[in-house]
Amino acid sequence: MIKKEELPICPVATTVQLIGSKWKLLIIRNLLDRPWRFKELQKSLTGISQKVLTDSLRSMEADGIIQRTVYPEVPPRVEYALSPLGETLRPILDSMGQFGAYYQNLVNSQTPEHDE
Repeated sequence: MIKKEELPICPVATTVQLIGSKWKLLIIRNLLDRPWRFKELQKSLTGISQKVLTDSLRSMEADGIIQRTVYPEVPPRVEYALSPLGETLRPILDSMGQFGAYYQNLVNSQTPEHDE
């Protein structure tokens, strides 16, 4: 968890500090649906390296955004899920999805201009 003295004064900056990377947002997007295993996340996030995924998951776990569950099986099974705190991000990502869809429609509805 971020230490009190490391917290930005601005609440928006705090949120950006916690989830502001491209990969963290996409990991959270996936975890909104269900718990995921590491390899599943890695396969679903085209272009993410193992190190970046590991670092992102560890950071979000330390900040209380996600929970890591190890099942006592052979071989061990590990799943990542949103914590109750992480679940509070749902409306933020829903709004981002709505804006993204709106923007895509706006761009797709523009007709190309022709030079004459």
